[in-house]
Amino acid sequence: MKRYTHHAAPLLAGILLGLTSRVGAGASDRIELAGDVLQYLLPATAAGLTLGYKDGEGALQFGESAVLTLGVTYGLKYSIDEKRPNGRRHSFPSGHSSISFSSAEFMRKRYGWEYGIPAYAAASFVAYSRVEAREHHPHDVIAGASIGIVSSCIFTRRYKGWDIEPEVDGMAAPLPSSTTTLCGSILKNLDAQPFEGKKPPLRPGQKALTSPHV
Repeated sequence: MKRYTHHAAPLLAGILLGLTSRVGAGASDRIELAGDVLQYLLPATAAGLTLGYKDGEGALQFGESAVLTLGVTYGLKYSIDEKRPNGRRHSFPSGHSSISFSSAEFMRKRYGWEYGIPAYAAASFVAYSRVEAREHHPHDVIAGASIGIVSSCIFTRRYKGWDIEPEVDGMAAPLPSSTTTLCGSILKNLDAQPFEGKKPPLRPGQKALTSPHV
């Protein structure tokens, strides 16, 4: 399963290049459309990685990050109610930017820079598209990005599901790190167990020691 998830990073980068290559100079409507698509593609990719890795803990962490991101973002939107450059309401902070950068930071912190670099590039394009389309001021997207990144930093932990890869019939067979942790704990407990009144077995030629009677 791990080898299939490795295709997610180049796929995300390819989609980003494909979207941007179709955008001509001054085509703000296409830039906005590409940003709208990436806004949904980034969290979908993050969720897809948790499924690909069968990472239930990661899915929970991403869900918590997304809930905090959206809660803070829309709480500020409706409490501050700043006007957008196009005259509409609820400009600060940018919701597109917050969820995009939350997804990007989750992928980076959970699964590494292999996913983080294209994800951050896509999130940055989303932020740019919102300013280009006159939907947000620059400080709106900066605030949104900060909210998303901090939210994912709070909840996300490094994925350690495939730490060892013993060979089975010449093929690598990854095992969850929880297995090694459990085995290590059991062995440690066995080493620390007292004999509880039982005498250790005698070696060949060794005589039993008896305590003198008082």
